[in-house]
Amino acid sequence: MSGTASSNPVLVEVVRGTIVESRHVGAIAVADAEGRLLLALGDVERPVFPRSAVKALQAIPLVESGAADAFALGDDELAVACASHSGDREHIEAVRSLLAKAGLDESYLACGAHWPVSDKATRELMEARRRPQAIHNNCSGKHAGMLGASVHLGLDPRCYERPDHGLQVAIAGIISETCGVRLDRDGMAVDGCSVPTWSLPLGALARGFARLGTGEGLAPARAAAAERLFRACFASPILVAGERRFDTVAMRALAPAVFVKGGAEGVHCAALPGLGLGVALKVDDGAKRGSERALGEVLAALLPEARHGLADQLEGEVLNWRGVSVGRIVPGTALLHALAALAATPHRIENAAR
Repeated sequence: MSGTASSNPVLVEVVRGTIVESRHVGAIAVADAEGRLLLALGDVERPVFPRSAVKALQAIPLVESGAADAFALGDDELAVACASHSGDREHIEAVRSLLAKAGLDESYLACGAHWPVSDKATRELMEARRRPQAIHNNCSGKHAGMLGASVHLGLDPRCYERPDHGLQVAIAGIISETCGVRLDRDGMAVDGCSVPTWSLPLGALARGFARLGTGEGLAPARAAAAERLFRACFASPILVAGERRFDTVAMRALAPAVFVKGGAEGVHCAALPGLGLGVALKVDDGAKRGSERALGEVLAALLPEARHGLADQLEGEVLNWRGVSVGRIVPGTALLHALAALAATPHRIENAAR
């Protein structure tokens, strides 16, 4: 994954005045459930770590095992199991509810602690002279879901984050089967929240999201689990991220046409069930502003309604501390040309008619 210079194109530029101040290079894959690439911009075969972008895949055992039914989990609890949440009150309550229904408490969370993503939640902790706990970690919902699945399956909940734990072995199998790629143990690393993260190509990741969105190529129980998780996220998009954050904004505006999930280091993925397509992209420098802007443009090219639903995100205005407009974040020429060709492909119409 290292040692060679990137030949990826510029996806996004940051313009201040009349000068391009920064450039974000990267790669984008758009694929169908059979793995056919409708768009391969940049190196989509180089393995990347999807990080939190695959949380819906990691939540599959919670539903597929029967744990969600056994614990009578609702949409909020299933959505937060797929989340990179902001740590606001509604997020913490959903995580605690999931844990309580599984008969556990916060001491079982192995994700570690960090200050909440939400400035408001951080200020509240500081004003109360409290430090953040593991439940404030943006991944605590995912971990609560893993704990719930482990309890229901009779697995030890005290070491669920380890690569050799039965739950993590099952999750690796789900990622491998869904994305149609063999996972190499040499390509496994440890995520920021201590669970395994598996490297795989963007093309395979896009295929996996197409399958999650359509159920094509998945066993019936897995397709049903993915559909249930998506429905929960569509019903409670605030639980998946938080106010003013891209994933929540996108799903509020576009669900059920789009499921989106970002990950650390510039990875972002989407499933478009009606079109039968999946999207996976990575900005090489890891900048969220680049990955979100690029994904917004991809969604707008595929779904005309996204141009309106994501208007604020696609505006790309850069403001200084006084609120004065000083620049723009804009799609690069290579991205615009690729998306124009993608929008015109007949396959898009064929999928929409399914």
